[in-house]
Amino acid sequence: MKPTESEMEILQVLWNKGQCSVREVFETLDKKDVGYTTILKLMQIMHEKKMVIRDTSSKTHIYTANINKEKTQNQFLNKMIDTVYNGSTSRLVMQALGNHKASKEEIDLIKDYLNQLENK
Repeated sequence: MKPTESEMEILQVLWNKGQCSVREVFETLDKKDVGYTTILKLMQIMHEKKMVIRDTSSKTHIYTANINKEKTQNQFLNKMIDTVYNGSTSRLVMQALGNHKASKEEIDLIKDYLNQLENK
């Protein structure tokens, strides 16, 4: 299952909040160029695709993500590494660190992770 960019934005909200109404997703996204009905329609399509679960037991329908966050992120990351970086993980990491200012804490976490990989 490969969510579109818009579906990924909705999934991010659901993964972060757990469960939401369409109104909550709409307000969280706070997109000026996308209306409530567009978000509603996207979430209905996502329900049909089984990306989300919809609880209709109350007046306001509540949606929950039905696909795993880590698995979905890994699929996107692997595809990006293969297509954009020609399979080179090091190019991806160097590009990411070169283009975005990492905090000292993030750099320390990266160093610790690299040390763990090296010691395996």
